[in-house]
Amino acid sequence: MEEGNHSEATEFILSGLTDRPELQVPLFLVFLMIYIVTLVGNGGMISLITTDPRLHTPMYFFLRNLSFSDLCYSSIISPKMLQIFLAERKSISRTACAVQMYFFIYFADLECLLLVVMAYDRYVAICNPLLYTVTMSRQLCSQLVAGVCVVGLVDALIETCFTFRLSFCRSNVINHFYCDTPPLLVLSSSDTFISETVILTFVGFIVVSSVVIVLLSYFYIISSILQIRSAEGRRKVFSTCSCHLTVVGMFHGSQLFMYLRPPSSYSMETDKIASVFYTLVIPMLNPLIYSLRNREVKDALRKAMKKLIRKSC
Repeated sequence: MEEGNHSEATEFILSGLTDRPELQVPLFLVFLMIYIVTLVGNGGMISLITTDPRLHTPMYFFLRNLSFSDLCYSSIISPKMLQIFLAERKSISRTACAVQMYFFIYFADLECLLLVVMAYDRYVAICNPLLYTVTMSRQLCSQLVAGVCVVGLVDALIETCFTFRLSFCRSNVINHFYCDTPPLLVLSSSDTFISETVILTFVGFIVVSSVVIVLLSYFYIISSILQIRSAEGRRKVFSTCSCHLTVVGMFHGSQLFMYLRPPSSYSMETDKIASVFYTLVIPMLNPLIYSLRNREVKDALRKAMKKLIRKSC
């Protein structure tokens, strides 16, 4: 649909990262490699935690769910993005766009809230170690993950419905590489005030409450660590949190930048660049951070590699 055609859009055109033809193939190869590393890293983490009995603890139960979320999160965006680099017609149907947005929001919420649950797990492990096994029971862990999933499903439904209740008559060209809320709100020919208010309220509540809970958890964790007299003891305890802190910093930092900026500072080009880090790079880095900086994961990986080598011989 061209500019000026006032019929309702039944499909959208995704402009992608760039319109420069000479960059399409190189960028395709770069992001294909990122996607492959993401699949291998997160798939390997899920397999490792599932098969190694030493990793059957609450912390790794949540980490396995985080890896599953990262794998799905990236898979919602990457295949269509890779297609856009090579396709002449970069279209996506309105229904497919809504489905992509729904699952993108769901897995983004899932990742955000799982990081909160993991912070609580570290809080119990460090501040109440004697009660850890009783408190973080298998039943509670399953209930926490189920609760996270329900919140994600509800939020994704609300945000998607309030976005696609709008009319898109002026243009169907989305200046982005996936169907996200901000570029669609910009594209809409309807009054977006109600939709923007509802979406910002839900996003703001989830993001801000998540950040506050994580900060409070680590306030108590750091207070407990500082009470340990031995420097070596403090180092060992803090090392169990360093991976999670790194992932939290990357995810929430990019999320706050993406969704809680004032409208006056919004820029599509800046948004696309930030989205690459937020949607593609972080899911690739998470398993690398946990595998390279976690002794138990590294030991389990060595054991799995030795088994694989023995079988191949």
